[in-house]
Amino acid sequence: MGLSGEMLELLLENIDCGLFTVDTECRITSWNSAAEKITGLKSGEMIGRSCRELSGLSCFSDCNKDNDDCPVFRDGELKTTECLITRPDGTTLRVLKNARLIHDKQGSLLGAVESLTDISALDSRPAPVPRQQREEQESSPVPGMIGTGEQIREVYRLIRFAAESESTVLVTGESGTGKELVAQAIHALSRRGKEPFVAVHCSALPESLLESELFGHVKGAFSGAIADKVGRFELAGGGTIFLDEIGDISPLIQLKLLRVLQNQEYQRVGESLNRKADVRVIAATNKDLLAGVRKGEFREDLFFRLKVFPISLPPLRDRQSDINELAYYFVHAFNRKTGKNIRRIHHDAMKLLLDYCWPGNVRELEHAIEYAFVLCQKDEIDPFELPQEILRTEFRKQFCPGEKSTGLTAVLASDSVPLKPGSRIRPEQAEILHVLEQTGWNQTASARRLGVSRVTVWNWMNKMGIKRPGS
Repeated sequence: MGLSGEMLELLLENIDCGLFTVDTECRITSWNSAAEKITGLKSGEMIGRSCRELSGLSCFSDCNKDNDDCPVFRDGELKTTECLITRPDGTTLRVLKNARLIHDKQGSLLGAVESLTDISALDSRPAPVPRQQREEQESSPVPGMIGTGEQIREVYRLIRFAAESESTVLVTGESGTGKELVAQAIHALSRRGKEPFVAVHCSALPESLLESELFGHVKGAFSGAIADKVGRFELAGGGTIFLDEIGDISPLIQLKLLRVLQNQEYQRVGESLNRKADVRVIAATNKDLLAGVRKGEFREDLFFRLKVFPISLPPLRDRQSDINELAYYFVHAFNRKTGKNIRRIHHDAMKLLLDYCWPGNVRELEHAIEYAFVLCQKDEIDPFELPQEILRTEFRKQFCPGEKSTGLTAVLASDSVPLKPGSRIRPEQAEILHVLEQTGWNQTASARRLGVSRVTVWNWMNKMGIKRPGS
């Protein structure tokens, strides 16, 4: 059943798309209210006019005096084209134009129908960001993290993607790589950023206490439960809970945590009431959880629930280009903390930092700079104010197996005698000379840097025939 003339007229008048029809002579035969709104031209002044009279408008510039040359009559339809309409009040509007021929039931040509769709709102939308610029934005530094190397920039990119979702995140990496910083950055950039961020170090508590710490307990649930306790999941409501060292939790806690991830529900210890967990879960570990799954030490179903979106942090030894920036970041931080004004790291000291393998990663670098701050009495950190495991080859061999001593490391340290715990090995003559020159041949200051007494330095100088120039 076809539409009545009245219904068709109502449809045309209420549609958002501007519609008008023309006969075979290009005279306008209808002009709906949407066309009036888009063009600013009223129906009364348009019906009966030829669309050729509108050729001053870019949308109608394809009309001319010959029907055969009008694209709609020549081609039967017009592909959608974008054009600009200038209305009588001088304002402009960007529209999409389309047109098709109209035939009667016998196939005779009656005219054409044309549509105008307002797309001006699209002009106010942000322009598409070029791919290279978008990738640079995605991999730009995130709050609380330092470094611009290629590997850490990939981590920044993953953090931004994670922040836009609600998926559970598993952060993996060696101890000291900054897994909690990743969790904090994801939280800060997410829609939950203004809600609580609660961290739980799972290996710090035994099973019974960890269960209560995570989920809370009710009064009388166990011996010593003298009052109700709110758990960390409840404290993190609406925000993010960070479960560090997740690989150390017991099978019981694994089962309870799995329930939270599956059903977003938990129970306080000693209570049968189910509580909702409106919380984002981010877990972290320095262990190989998959190996734990294969050994039967970690639940497979929990493993796959946790690693919905994994982020792996590179060790500092693979981020050599970031060591300089990180070292100076800690220098500025300890300046503020201690009130000192250390401005530089001597280039020889920086070379040692760059050459070291950093088994403790960023945390170890922070501690190395703090160690240097304790010793440094001027505005520059020199090599002999760095920890011994960084400075001396025999120490480095313990922390960095297989490392070969090259460059400055070979000059500053002796590897001819194996290290014995608690022993002080006599340095090579080149090292002693270097320290004496650095301290202006002050034997007391040199002894402090070498970790020995002034008498020991004096004895070494005598045995090696080291004399102050000019003496």
